[in-house]
Amino acid sequence: MLKGLGGLGDMAGMMKKAQEMQGKMAQLQEEMANITVTGESGAGLVKATATAKGELTGLEIDPSIFNGDDKEVVEDLILAAIKDAQAKATERAQAEMSKLTEGMGLPAGMKLPF
Repeated sequence: MLKGLGGLGDMAGMMKKAQEMQGKMAQLQEEMANITVTGESGAGLVKATATAKGELTGLEIDPSIFNGDDKEVVEDLILAAIKDAQAKATERAQAEMSKLTEGMGLPAGMKLPF
């Protein structure tokens, strides 16, 4: 009599997995704020630190690059270090998300929002 409702069991299982994933996503969000990456430019003369969420948290500049005539070079080095840190943050975030999706049995490369 209830043969037509057999899919409801699957639906309940899917809902449970969705709730589990939501919890894991929230936990990952918190972890991403604590994971840091460092980008650099000028062979390490400028270093930018960011969280895996892409928030810039620090900037370290070697004093040897401060010369009034090289203002544009310094600006370029700073920008390059920040971009490098942001790229590494994106890579790290994708790697962490990949670990989460693998554990949930989702296809590799599946993009989920942050």
